[in-house]
Amino acid sequence: MILPGFTSPNSTTLRRAVPFHDDMDNLLGKWSTSGELALWFGSVLSGIVFCKLVYEISKGLSPATFPGYNKLKKTEKVEWNNRAFSTAHALVSSAIAFYLLYISDIFQDSAPYGPVVFRSSILSQFGLGFSCGYFMADMGMIVSFYPILGGYEFLLHHLVSMISLLLAVHSGHAHLYLYIVLLSECTTPFINLRWYLTVLGLKNSDTYMYNASFTAFLWLVARVINFVYCFHHMYLHFDQVRQLHTAGFVFLLLAPTSLGLMNFFWFYKIVNGVLRTLNRKHAA
Repeated sequence: MILPGFTSPNSTTLRRAVPFHDDMDNLLGKWSTSGELALWFGSVLSGIVFCKLVYEISKGLSPATFPGYNKLKKTEKVEWNNRAFSTAHALVSSAIAFYLLYISDIFQDSAPYGPVVFRSSILSQFGLGFSCGYFMADMGMIVSFYPILGGYEFLLHHLVSMISLLLAVHSGHAHLYLYIVLLSECTTPFINLRWYLTVLGLKNSDTYMYNASFTAFLWLVARVINFVYCFHHMYLHFDQVRQLHTAGFVFLLLAPTSLGLMNFFWFYKIVNGVLRTLNRKHAA
């Protein structure tokens, strides 16, 4: 069903994503359609395999590298290694996002690729598929060890993220907004560092306090202000946004809004945590 008042291609034809489809045609010719499928499945699989490799590397190296690891409970060791691959994914995904948003010209308004909402590239396709693989792997672990690795809010976050990523990879559309959201993953390593310092008994250290303060600042920039910019950009380009395929249009409005509300809620909790840490420091 098509939403009334919104132009949309039919169920079997999507608007060409530029320059992605042109690049695939030039690279593979008549095999471009098969190449797209290989890129989609390969990128998702690479994300899953990447997470598994990092998990196993962390599991093998952590006992010798961090003496405190051996004192952890079994469930804490699982979370330790899970956070290792979430940190690794965050570094990769935020680096790709930063490159595409601020170094490449793919999403610059002045670039000759047509409407910005319908732009994507081979790299942007791979990056979204890679992140989708990560969310699949992480969600699988969250379900397997529920609620140790996260509660319902994490499941909701991952489910919305996966569907949004799959729609963007399938269509090649709205990559700009997905990468604005993925840039917020740059906060993840510092959130994970907070957890590592806590389980290692370093919650009262200066490192913990500095990390908490920087996390609050980075969260404000990457997950609050950055999301406000995302909504502002969508508003300014709504004439393009309204031309998206129905499912893409719905999730483009749903995903940033729901994730943004979660970010505001978690920002409130982070700031309260920083204030509690500062109060403990002053009391000591």
